[in-house]
Amino acid sequence: DYRNADGSISDYYPDFIVKVSPKEYYIVETKGREDLDDIEKIKRLAQWCVDVNENQKDAKYQMLYIKQEEWEALGRKPRDFGEIVSVWADKSL
Repeated sequence: DYRNADGSISDYYPDFIVKVSPKEYYIVETKGREDLDDIEKIKRLAQWCVDVNENQKDAKYQMLYIKQEEWEALGRKPRDFGEIVSVWADKSL
């Protein structure tokens, strides 16, 4: 859950969860356009990853936030998920 732009508590369901290995997961959120609630969702997702990684060591959870205009600016489809991570991992923080 997260606190949306008007201050209410709302549920959040990410677009994708990618299991890279039994010990590594990516929570992926994609956006064509951004509204005020999306900003709050992304902040909460970032904090959730920090919290879950601090409180357990069985797996590492990381987030990727991919905006449509950045995807299109790449000018081609990524070769594989590893390339998506290398392009967007630093932008997601």
